[in-house]
Amino acid sequence: MPISHHVERHFEATATVRDVVIGMADGLTVPFALAAGLSGAVATTGIIVTAGFAEIAAGSIAMGLGGYLAARGDAEHYESERVREEREVVEKPDAEREEVAEVFRGYGLTEAEIAPVLRVFGERHGAWVDFMMRFELGLEPPDPRRALTSALTIAGSYIAGGLIPLAPYMLANRAAVALEASVVVTVAALFGFGWVKGRFTGVHPGRSAIQTVLVGGLAAAAAFALAKALA
Repeated sequence: MPISHHVERHFEATATVRDVVIGMADGLTVPFALAAGLSGAVATTGIIVTAGFAEIAAGSIAMGLGGYLAARGDAEHYESERVREEREVVEKPDAEREEVAEVFRGYGLTEAEIAPVLRVFGERHGAWVDFMMRFELGLEPPDPRRALTSALTIAGSYIAGGLIPLAPYMLANRAAVALEASVVVTVAALFGFGWVKGRFTGVHPGRSAIQTVLVGGLAAAAAFALAKALA
């Protein structure tokens, strides 16, 4: 009789999805708001397209740099905490053993069951530190390529998102006509983006799509009102 192996499927690209969400959400809303605000001040689309491209370029660089610095900050925080834990298992072994014991007591283990673990950790400081980093501090080793990957993902997603609301302005001459089309394609893009995001993250796609449209729409409306007031 053939044996079927149980395979658990877990989504493991949370950080990448987060970067795409950050870049795409801002890319869809900010250039749209800028273009919509300028639509009330100019009749033709040439200036709007130029301003939109400038905003997309500046925004993608700023967002990408922000993602890079955030990822670098996470990596530096992990390293500093690891150095501290490495020092403490040598200088304060009793306190660190008690912290390990507290973790296992939380899982219902007895003192007799915890003792062999503590003895092994005393002989393997690297494993001890790894355990403390994960279960005491909740920190995972950072991917050394994470900073650059995050920067490129956020910047690329911002550019892709920004071109969507700007596309009608590149195809039409009248700003009023382009604005109407931009509203339609931006809402459709937010809905589609939310649907795909839900499929990847395990959230119900319909609920994710509606939430994305509502949140993105509110952000775009607020930015549009500000741009309109300043135009």
